[in-house]
Amino acid sequence: MIAAVNKVLVIGGGFSGMTAAIQLARQGVEVDLIEIDPLWCPLGAGITLSGPTLRALDTVGILERVAREGYLSTDFDVFSPAGDLIVQLAIRPPVSDKALPGGGGILRPVLARVFADKTLEVNTNVRLGLTFETISQHQEGVDVTFTDGSSGTYDLVIASDGMHSRVRKELFAQAPSPKPIQQSVWRAVLKRPQEIIRPSHWLGRTKVGVNPISATHMYMFIMENRDHSEWIDPANWPSEMARLLGEYPAPILQTLVPQLYEPQASIDYRPLSNLLVPLPWHKGRVVMIGDTVHATTPHLASGAGIGIESAIVLAEELLRHSDLEVALNSFEERRWERCRLVVEKSARLCEIEKSAGDKEEHAQIMHESFITLAEPI
Repeated sequence: MIAAVNKVLVIGGGFSGMTAAIQLARQGVEVDLIEIDPLWCPLGAGITLSGPTLRALDTVGILERVAREGYLSTDFDVFSPAGDLIVQLAIRPPVSDKALPGGGGILRPVLARVFADKTLEVNTNVRLGLTFETISQHQEGVDVTFTDGSSGTYDLVIASDGMHSRVRKELFAQAPSPKPIQQSVWRAVLKRPQEIIRPSHWLGRTKVGVNPISATHMYMFIMENRDHSEWIDPANWPSEMARLLGEYPAPILQTLVPQLYEPQASIDYRPLSNLLVPLPWHKGRVVMIGDTVHATTPHLASGAGIGIESAIVLAEELLRHSDLEVALNSFEERRWERCRLVVEKSARLCEIEKSAGDKEEHAQIMHESFITLAEPI
């Protein structure tokens, strides 16, 4: 069967955009990818990789390298603020015919570099430091002009330009905007003590977690209930994280405090928002994927994962059907419930944490969500 597209433009060089480019280009589709950042260099500390996300990375063909440059693990420890082990959870859902680990972690910039190398390897035409000027659809294609004065015509434009997408604002005016949730996350990259061999959480008035990301390092996160609009001077970020850790007397956590004041900690502070755009996610020959339509908070550690999955499914449907409208409708049908689950369940977990709510409900939501996400995409 002839594919629905021969030439595609991807707007945005994040994980979902690069995945779409890789999956289409390796099947012979001509792909242009534009990224406004001239350095193509994402910010951020570590990223947690769930079992389903590892499955998606395997599909893209980069799992072996991720395993070398990151850290894969099984199981999950939950502690009290004082450091007493509450439970060790086995995170080994059968997500694949392959014997994949339950999860892992990696530095976000390292994962981005792995993706970028694969994107270039499959002969994607990557153009950096520019974006689109205009997008004009007609029966035969999409005419796009770029900020460097050039132009092109495509069978399809894939918008993966993030939570604050310009494509969504300009072409999907009725779509909702990101919704602040009055919770923030602090992240830092730290040297990994030998006893930290798997992801671990300490549950108190807030939540502290660590996840190994390499043979020598890990990243720490701290969730905090805080007004979304409050600005914090970056010079105060180390002392703010240290203050929050003061509520957790666990010895292992207290030994980490001095590292927060080192430049290598690369502290990242981010107020959290979420977004779930109702279907349809496409209009004619323009389709939105990833954080552009389903941006989630990190409570299920699945935000990047579902974006990568969505790009995989989009490529599959575009290559399976000769009719573009059929392909895009099929893509949306396959993705809606899975993405809705992650966004809405993550939001519910956030509400439980902010209100010091029912921990049994919290555990049940996580357990049921992980089982569902282990199912085929």
